[in-house]
Amino acid sequence: MLAHAPIDPAAKLDCVSYAPFRNDQTPLNPDLIVRPEQIQEDLIEIAKISQCVRTYSVDNGLDKVPELASRVGLKVLLGVWIGNGRLKNATLIDTAVSLARDYPGVIRAIIVGNEVLLHGDMTPSDLGELIRSVKARVSVPVTYADVWEYWLRYREVADDVDFVTIHVLPYWENFPVRAEAAAAHVAAIEKRVALAFPGKEILIGETGWPSMGRMREGALPSRTDQARVISEILGIAKRENFHVNLIEAYDAPWKRQWEGTVGGNWGLFDGDNRKLKYPPGVAISNYPFWKLQMGSGMALAISVFAAAGLTLRRRPWTPRLTSWIAVGMSATTAGVLLGMAAEKVYYESFGVSGWLGWGSLLAAGTASPVLCATALMSGRSLPTFLELIGPREGRTNSVATLLLGLALTVTTLMAAETALGFLFDPRWRDFPFAGLSMAAVPFLTLTLLNRPKSGTRPVAETIFVALFAATALYATFNEGPDNWQALWTAAAYLLLGATLWQARCIAVAGITTIVPADISEVGLSRESGRIQSDRSRVRSRADAAG
Repeated sequence: MLAHAPIDPAAKLDCVSYAPFRNDQTPLNPDLIVRPEQIQEDLIEIAKISQCVRTYSVDNGLDKVPELASRVGLKVLLGVWIGNGRLKNATLIDTAVSLARDYPGVIRAIIVGNEVLLHGDMTPSDLGELIRSVKARVSVPVTYADVWEYWLRYREVADDVDFVTIHVLPYWENFPVRAEAAAAHVAAIEKRVALAFPGKEILIGETGWPSMGRMREGALPSRTDQARVISEILGIAKRENFHVNLIEAYDAPWKRQWEGTVGGNWGLFDGDNRKLKYPPGVAISNYPFWKLQMGSGMALAISVFAAAGLTLRRRPWTPRLTSWIAVGMSATTAGVLLGMAAEKVYYESFGVSGWLGWGSLLAAGTASPVLCATALMSGRSLPTFLELIGPREGRTNSVATLLLGLALTVTTLMAAETALGFLFDPRWRDFPFAGLSMAAVPFLTLTLLNRPKSGTRPVAETIFVALFAATALYATFNEGPDNWQALWTAAAYLLLGATLWQARCIAVAGITTIVPADISEVGLSRESGRIQSDRSRVRSRADAAG
């Protein structure tokens, strides 16, 4: 799907939210002072697309914004970040009042507080008192900003402001709104709030759409949807004559620690290279590197077939048709999903632990179809965890089996970590559907074709199966039927769970011995004889122990 730049090069935006923090910079660091030169670089770029910037605080070096904005022709909606600390509030308000007096032609208004009622940091009466104290000291308009529902809940606050500033974020609504309905939703909320406060000007203080991250019901973050929503919001605002401040100018990596991938990707500018995401005249695609992704996927698919073919050359025999079908399914799944999985690792990995976790899942998902193709053609079954890390006497010495087991272990652990997250803290979690499916499909096909015929199900596998089944069920109902990312991830959990459900082992003479696959059925007569001999020795030891 292609789209075009949402910003008309012939008309600048009313206003856009701005925070200068880059890389590991965060406003939660009280000692951080952002260099004026860094702010100036950003404002020069913003001035090309907007008439105004909205800030949220006057500390961390943001007190320099009015002066720097005046140099590039930008107006400022000056924010004061207040909370439950009276002394800190007083200091920040004094700074804002001083700036309003020094730059009356630059500062359009002062926004006293951002979502403090939503966060429960202040009562409506205390907030109103603070707003009135600021109004008495400045000549510019004064307002307060919060989610639109909280304006309707605490209507008395409107008596103390010069205009009402509401946040309307369709993606974050309690009932998320799809991208195609987002602009109409914003316009409907603006009308609803305007009816509630007749005579008050209404400013949409925050609205927009994320370009990357997890779905919420039917609301999908994507590049094309972000461009579409912004373009349609600007169009309807112009037609119905209301003002909009978009969130936000630059992607905010520092928000990802609290809001996940989606929290850091609301910007019109890329957070890393500080360039406009959607230059005028350039087509927009959700997969700008699709050629590279397609080429990599084709190479992986060919490698899966090559692994199967090379295995047959070393051990010539005629495999069952189902074995080749399984190889084809694994190769196709891995080839189609590799580019998507790699992109998700790039955009969704946060911090060292994130890169290690998601990178390990991608590595396992890439290796699994190759290893499983080799195992299918050699008649080996998927090892159990006991065969990998159990008692020494029962461990496998096969390098190929160990590699296959390592891929299974990494996949299972990463699936378990994400599953626990979806059960106990799902709001910000990204869905690992691509990387998980790359591994789950070949594991399941291998287990169904080359599986033990007897023995008991190991405890570890049983626990993981229960976890994955519970997560799949919960995610399906919690996220809703419109969230295809959640449904796909739930299906991948079930595939992996079905694989582990097939695991079998037997206890012999006080130790655990793995029951190998009966590969006589796939035509390997030499391997069949060896396995029968191994089983005879196992039975002999069992008789002796008895």
